[in-house]
Amino acid sequence: MSIVCNCNFRRQILFNNRARLKLLRHRWQEGILFEDKDLNQIMNQLHLFNQDEGLVFPENLLEYYPGFLSQKESREVMEKIISEVPWQQRTIMMYGKQLLTPRLMAWYGDKNKSYAFSGSRFDPIFWTDELLYLKEKIESSTRLSFNSVLLNYYRDGNDSVAWHSDDETELGKRPNIASLSLGQGRNFEFRHKTDHQRKYSLHLENGSLLIMKGDLQHHWEHRIPKMTTKAAERVNLTFRTIF
Repeated sequence: MSIVCNCNFRRQILFNNRARLKLLRHRWQEGILFEDKDLNQIMNQLHLFNQDEGLVFPENLLEYYPGFLSQKESREVMEKIISEVPWQQRTIMMYGKQLLTPRLMAWYGDKNKSYAFSGSRFDPIFWTDELLYLKEKIESSTRLSFNSVLLNYYRDGNDSVAWHSDDETELGKRPNIASLSLGQGRNFEFRHKTDHQRKYSLHLENGSLLIMKGDLQHHWEHRIPKMTTKAAERVNLTFRTIF
């Protein structure tokens, strides 16, 4: 079930704040200044809960960093990407049928780093300055490296992505995927492949970064569901490594 009860809401706060503490620690190690109130706010929230009230979902599979980009920078980057990227609506194979993706897509990356999934092949467009800047910023903060990025443009709340796992052979056995969200906040739902009762939801905020890693793609699947309320535009960038 989705995180809707008070207990699970507190777990999501813990999840967010532990990630924020890790990001602040990294900034401190890099000599980047931040205000004391940022740390105090997180620590005060963490102290509201018992130590026994840990996360249900394994933290070694997901890391969430709200505020990775500022609100201002997120808006500016999103507007630039929307206007400059040659978006396409692809045909993919799902449930034995050919369907149009309910969102627009684009694939960028290093030379020869093509990607294929659901019967559709993507040949890379070379990096723009904007995408290269985002890639290097994420790599610097996470100590991970990437050579490609899949862009998804959700025009409104009707655009979505169905249950799936990013477990294609070219991504390797235990892929690290960095997901950057710009614009409208959307719920990111994930469930265990063999036990759909183990289902959770995380709200991806504007400017947030989500790291998916370890065995996540092998044992879990995820989606961005449609929204029942009016929604603004959203761009999601998932940085990957193609082998």
